[in-house]
Amino acid sequence: MRAEFVAKLVGLFFMLGALLFVIGYAVGVFILGASPIAAITGALFFSLLINFISYYFSSSMVLRASRAKIVSESEAPRVHRIVASLAERAGIPKPKVAIVDSPQPNAFATGRNENNAVIAVTTGLLATMNDNELEGVLGHETGHIIHHDILIATLAASIATAISYLGYMVEFALLFGGLGGGRREGEAFGLLGATLMAPIAAMFIQLAISRSREYYADEASAKLTGRPDYLISALTKIEGYIRAGAPMKANPSTSSLWIASPFRGGMNGLLSTHPSTPDRIARLKKISREMGFYIE
Repeated sequence: MRAEFVAKLVGLFFMLGALLFVIGYAVGVFILGASPIAAITGALFFSLLINFISYYFSSSMVLRASRAKIVSESEAPRVHRIVASLAERAGIPKPKVAIVDSPQPNAFATGRNENNAVIAVTTGLLATMNDNELEGVLGHETGHIIHHDILIATLAASIATAISYLGYMVEFALLFGGLGGGRREGEAFGLLGATLMAPIAAMFIQLAISRSREYYADEASAKLTGRPDYLISALTKIEGYIRAGAPMKANPSTSSLWIASPFRGGMNGLLSTHPSTPDRIARLKKISREMGFYIE
């Protein structure tokens, strides 16, 4: 497990670092007018800097992007109580708890490791879930922590956010003559195309990282709580609210972090950061049968 985690982490840094390098090089050559050698040097430094910042500050970046507020035990005793119980069963330090003021029921976990993990829940989740369902959701997020998913997913989300903002900056510069009169029109279109494609590439990297990990976290919830039906009921409710259009007040780049994709699009789920809810429920029912629970 440790070797697999390190391999994924290195691969993530390489892939997203390469995207940042391309954008940095394009900005250096086409907008700033630097020489190719200077642009390569600057782009390499820029890529390493963003990766460094993302590693050490990714958790706070994600919490800010999702408008999550760390809360004390007195402010959210119900969540703290369940999180503490699950952490004890999992053998990890108790994560911090954060609240996102949003009507959509949802949750995510973030942090570099289990020693500084944060589990965030929305006000909508607290309003719609009973204690059993809430335990199922929090068990899922605890599963992400014990499987070391949170660092990889948080890094992917934070760097994707940085790439998106950089793309907007380049587009703004191009629209207002950032290339200068001496540059060819083809270069402008090439750079614009690159900046438009970079967030899409970052999104596909997030898709590859996040989908399979949801199944493992679902399984962890079933085993930690001893009741797969808790999470089945919670996922059914969450899916219903999202399909009904319950809004989410968060940056779309954080989509892969949540227990269910908060921003639904077309293409039959091909671009979803999560496996379909019916597939997840089917797997949980299989796990429940193995545990001696029979759920229709």
